[in-house]
Amino acid sequence: MDDAAAMREALAEARRALEHDDVPVGAVVIDPSGIIVGRGHNRREVDADPTAHAEVLALREAASEAGTWHLEGHTLVVTLEPCLMCAGAILAARIPRLVIGAWDPKAGAAGSQWDVVRDARLAAQVEVVPGIAADSAAALLTAFFSDRR
Repeated sequence: MDDAAAMREALAEARRALEHDDVPVGAVVIDPSGIIVGRGHNRREVDADPTAHAEVLALREAASEAGTWHLEGHTLVVTLEPCLMCAGAILAARIPRLVIGAWDPKAGAAGSQWDVVRDARLAAQVEVVPGIAADSAAALLTAFFSDRR
């Protein structure tokens, strides 16, 4: 599965977050053979769980599918640049590749505000591929927040 196709799947997950009136962020985890093994969308509101971010939920599902928390060789595809918590989860899971839709200039931790996933002090070496379907990802977020203002 190429990055664009994977991002389309992540965008579909992001739209599912709208069903829970949550910020529309979606994520998928792709295994080394190109198969989606984890999916997630923000569920903080419906689950009353501050850790129920799309990335964390997708990583949990992928780890369960793999039978290990070591997700070497996998790729995380997410519609919005991960926050600090999610960047830490990416490193903990040993994800080597991260594909991002839109940047998060307020709270992003993969290159905009911080660059935790590539911080040499942490021996972090995640490849970051930004801007895949960025306009679509940003439009979902803009519409969500415009409706609330």
